[in-house]
Amino acid sequence: MIVETDKKNFDFNQFRAIRGRSIGRLLWRLKRYMDNFVEPRLHALGYTNFKMSYLMVLAHIDEGGITNNELAKRACVTKQMMSKLVSLLETDGYIHIEKNPTDSRSSVIFLNERGKELFIALRDCMQEGRDRFDAIVGHDRMELVIDTMVELVTELEKDEQ
Repeated sequence: MIVETDKKNFDFNQFRAIRGRSIGRLLWRLKRYMDNFVEPRLHALGYTNFKMSYLMVLAHIDEGGITNNELAKRACVTKQMMSKLVSLLETDGYIHIEKNPTDSRSSVIFLNERGKELFIALRDCMQEGRDRFDAIVGHDRMELVIDTMVELVTELEKDEQ
């Protein structure tokens, strides 16, 4: 759908037509939907202190662990913010921290068993959300949406490097 716009005058009707197809707004609404769909399901499974925003930290922890600095860089937050999040996640029991064997000034962050179990539960909850999307638009169309988003993100990330 293409909407003709008058570039000199503000028109609420034009604004509403454009707003309904705004990529940023649509992505934000889908993320909000998934957060509101998944988080209560995780709480019901016993992860009562979990917030979907924690994924920006947890999703970057590999089996070999990661330093706070590298984690902050990957999550695009300050080192101070990451330190607070790491402390919170350690207190909540999702990660554990060990001294870095190659650099005594830093520590290495690992998922613990509860963190790994969380990801298994998260996978199941996300699949339930995906099933809902498939029921609305069909599995094949949803696959095309995901393939398109993967292609866009892959190419756009090349520009960032």
